[in-house]
Amino acid sequence: MPMPEPGFIIPDWPAPARVRAVSTTRRGGVSPAPYDTFNLAGHVGDAPQHVQHNRESLRQALQLPAEPTWLDQVHGSHVVDAADAPDSCQADASFAREPGAVCAVMTADCLPVLMCDRRGRGVAAAHAGWRGLAGGVIEATARQLCARLGCPADELLVWLGPAIGPQAFEVGSDVREAFMAIDAHAAQAFVEHGPGHWLADIYLLARQALQRQGIASVYGGGRCTYSEERDFFSFRRTPTTGRMASLIWLAE
Repeated sequence: MPMPEPGFIIPDWPAPARVRAVSTTRRGGVSPAPYDTFNLAGHVGDAPQHVQHNRESLRQALQLPAEPTWLDQVHGSHVVDAADAPDSCQADASFAREPGAVCAVMTADCLPVLMCDRRGRGVAAAHAGWRGLAGGVIEATARQLCARLGCPADELLVWLGPAIGPQAFEVGSDVREAFMAIDAHAAQAFVEHGPGHWLADIYLLARQALQRQGIASVYGGGRCTYSEERDFFSFRRTPTTGRMASLIWLAE
């Protein structure tokens, strides 16, 4: 029996025509439970042949110009050039300025952040969990892309992909304090949820980081990986699970 096509989310944002961007869902692959079915990560315990099959399906379905630059994500703020980064290099973001390189980040509750400039000269993808957000991964990615393109930050467009929603992301006071130390306005992103516990809005925290960089054109940010079990993997919901990918690249 033929396998179903992978399920994709196409960002709804006013990116130039040559900018291509996609987020995957958990549907349409060959991995068995608990990685069912379109797991793209090789580090979570899934059989390598299943991951390889899913990655090949991804490339064929999207007609990607190259294998995505798969990063060894470490919840930091290091940004690399997708065109010449070695396989599985330790970084949490990548950028590309020419066709032929595909930026990618993998997530299962953390926030994928896709960027491009209004003229379609460059793209970037960042992996932003709370540690990466507090560590400045969004700011680092935006600065790197702007520096490479020679454009101001307000020329960037940003799309926020599927992440854990504000009704499900429970954190401790240490997380709230980490963001409050950066910006007092971060208090708006936390709702008390019992003594020493808070519900955090990772989308709002990302928007605040982007606003501090002068980036106002921000789209997406309306899904919840934790509650939407049919569509998304969630580490908070099931610690042994797969990973989705968010990808961005330039067409010829």
